[in-house]
Amino acid sequence: MRTPNPLGRVLRRPPLWRETRVGLEAAALVRQPVFRGEGMRDGGGQPVLLIPGFLAGDDSLGFMTRWLRRTGHHTRKAGMRFNMNCSGQAVDRLETRLESLVEAAGRPAAIVGQSRGGTFARVLAARRPELVSGIVTLGTPHVDPLAVHPLVSLQLLAVGTLGTLRVPGMFRRSCLAGDCCEDFWRTSEENLPRGVGFVSIYSKSDGIVDWPACLAVGAEQVEVRASHIGMAVNAGAYEAITEALHSFRRREARRKAPRQLRSAASGQQHRRAA
Repeated sequence: MRTPNPLGRVLRRPPLWRETRVGLEAAALVRQPVFRGEGMRDGGGQPVLLIPGFLAGDDSLGFMTRWLRRTGHHTRKAGMRFNMNCSGQAVDRLETRLESLVEAAGRPAAIVGQSRGGTFARVLAARRPELVSGIVTLGTPHVDPLAVHPLVSLQLLAVGTLGTLRVPGMFRRSCLAGDCCEDFWRTSEENLPRGVGFVSIYSKSDGIVDWPACLAVGAEQVEVRASHIGMAVNAGAYEAITEALHSFRRREARRKAPRQLRSAASGQQHRRAA
C-alpha cells in the first residue's frame, strides 16, 4: 500500500506488526554459532563505533557491543540515551568520540549504525575519511530519510515540534526541512571516498523503513531476513557485520603494505649512505 505521510511524501507502508518478532530474533541469536564467535576471525583490536537508531540509546546495541568485544574488537558507544538531538550537533559530538577512539587504537575505526545511526555513520565517513575504515548501516533509509512508517513520521513531527518549542535534547522541525542541518543532509548524500568501505544491510520484511530506501548508490547491499529493530539482534545481520568488518581490515592491511615497503626501502638507502 502506498500512503502519503504527514511530511508530504508518498511511500509504501511497511507492516508495523513485523516488529513484534524482535524478541524471537534475540532468542534465536544466542543459540547461533556466530553469537558465540565460532568460526569467526579475531578482530585483532579493530576499533568500532556503534551508533543507535532514532529514539534509541546505546543500550539498544548492548548485545552487539558485548559480542564485538568477545570477538576481539575494541568498541566505543555513541554516548546517546535517546537519539533525537539535532543532527548537526549530534554528528559534531560523534566526530569527537571518533577522534578519541582512533587516537587510542592507533588506526582507523569501523562504524556500525542502525537506522538514523547509519546516516550519522555515512556523514562521519564523508567528513573524516582518514578516521574511518568503513561503515555498516542497518536498515538506514539512505535514499529517502523519511521513507518510514506513518506512525514513525508522526513521532518525527512530534519530536520536531517539541524541539521547535525549545525542549532540550530534541531536534527542531528546521533540522528536517530547514536550513539548520543543511550541510549535514548534503553530506549524507555524498559518495564516500575510495578506500572507505560501505555496507548497507536491509530487510524486505522491515516493518518501519520502506526497504528500497536502503539501497544506497555505492554501497554493497546485503539482504537479511529481519525486523527493523531486530537487526541489532539478528543472526543474519551479525554474519553480514562479521564479513564487513573483516573486509575493512583486509583493505586497511593492503593500504599499510605499500607504506611499510616504502619505509623499509628508505631505511635501507639511509644505511647504505651511512
